[in-house]
Amino acid sequence: MSLHVFIFSSLPIILALLLLKTYIFSSKSHKNLPPCPPKLPLIGNLHQLGSSPHRALHAMAQTYGPLMLIRLGTVPILVASSVDAAREITKTHDKIFASRPSLDIPSRIFYASKDIAFAPYGEYWRQVKSISVIHLLSNRRVQSYRHVREEEMTLMMEKIGRANGLVINLSELLISLTNNVICRVALGRRYDGRNFKNLLGRTLELLGCFSVGSYIPSLRWVDRLSGLEKKVDDVAKEFDEFLDGVIDEHVNKEETAVEGQDLCDILLEIQRNNVTVERDMIKAIILDLFAAGTDTTFTNLEWAIAELLRHPRAMKEVQQEALKVGKGRSMITEDDLENMPYLKAILKEALRLHTPIPLLVPRESTQDVSVLGYDIPSGTQVFINAWAIARDPSKWEAPEEFRPERFLNSPIDYNGFHFELIPFGAGRRGCPGIQFAMVINELVLANLVYKFDLALMAEEVLDMSETSGLTVHKKCPILVSATSCSQVDAN
Repeated sequence: MSLHVFIFSSLPIILALLLLKTYIFSSKSHKNLPPCPPKLPLIGNLHQLGSSPHRALHAMAQTYGPLMLIRLGTVPILVASSVDAAREITKTHDKIFASRPSLDIPSRIFYASKDIAFAPYGEYWRQVKSISVIHLLSNRRVQSYRHVREEEMTLMMEKIGRANGLVINLSELLISLTNNVICRVALGRRYDGRNFKNLLGRTLELLGCFSVGSYIPSLRWVDRLSGLEKKVDDVAKEFDEFLDGVIDEHVNKEETAVEGQDLCDILLEIQRNNVTVERDMIKAIILDLFAAGTDTTFTNLEWAIAELLRHPRAMKEVQQEALKVGKGRSMITEDDLENMPYLKAILKEALRLHTPIPLLVPRESTQDVSVLGYDIPSGTQVFINAWAIARDPSKWEAPEEFRPERFLNSPIDYNGFHFELIPFGAGRRGCPGIQFAMVINELVLANLVYKFDLALMAEEVLDMSETSGLTVHKKCPILVSATSCSQVDAN
């Protein structure tokens, strides 16, 4: 075949390929992306986040809208700041957004993300989620540890009583209580020494650190040079050795009756019946319980008490409710909590104003999808600004004010079905431990206001500033004096 004949016969194919390439390029370039704030080379919008990313992104959303696309380094991030946007991501397109991005620090700490919170969506995640929901965090299992919660709560109340009205660090007591409950439930006994608390604190702090390498791969060396990688690896090694010791202790002990099993016992029993359950999976799940359970539980309690100290009328109201329900008994039990709607409203309002993880745990799209009319490419990370949604003036009256009463005749709850209030997330990746966390909060707060009048030092103004990190804590501890409130009239 002559050259000109070959070219002539191939011309239709060449033209078709050129047209196809032009169409593909055109369709990509004409994607209807969400509004994008101006960005800098290499770092993108990193410089705009500051020490409180949830507040910075909320401010940016006032200009660019409730669904905007930013870049952190080289990574595209979809930021959702409205009820409608959150609903689309966690309900309408939940499966597409059900995965997690690969983040360096969680991966190093949680055994290459073998835990529940950071595992990518897929068969492995479904397995660990099923184990957690059915065997570890079911209603029946949560109820089986009622005696642990009540015993630890009683011990804390006795410590406060022994202070005889002297100033106490209530924040420290709340941390110890939640840590002790989770230690006993997960591991069978307390591990409340200074070394363990320090290790857990360092782990939680590192989970809130920013890893340059996760967002600008070409600058991964910065994490090594700054010492961040070494800190993470050191913490991961220490926790691994601790958990190995705990598991060996459980393996070598005599068989425990079913009603006396802790979560480590249960996971080892599952492993004996299922060879796919590896030791690293057990360690990752236990570590998840500590990281999620201790931090967010304590945080909600601390913010709720801080708000009550700032609002004496609300404090008086919940004390009256507690005294009416307690009826002079030595303590309020978990059976009484259903008769305390104002107490529950206080904790909801604290979760609304002080969402423990303001941007939730990041998600990642697994395919191209349309959200609120915008084209979202596969591989886009997603931040849901639950803090901003909970302060949306179009959904909440006087959103900056502490008003527990707003929940008294409202169906809105934090269980992931009401997108105005999603402190625990929603959809497939919603937190499976909501009941476990909230029953501790309700029990402790109920008995604290039932037994004591809490007061700040004279003329002290309570500092409500926040820390930065994955979980937003109160920056300064709560220092109060506590005197018996048994003399308060419940009628």
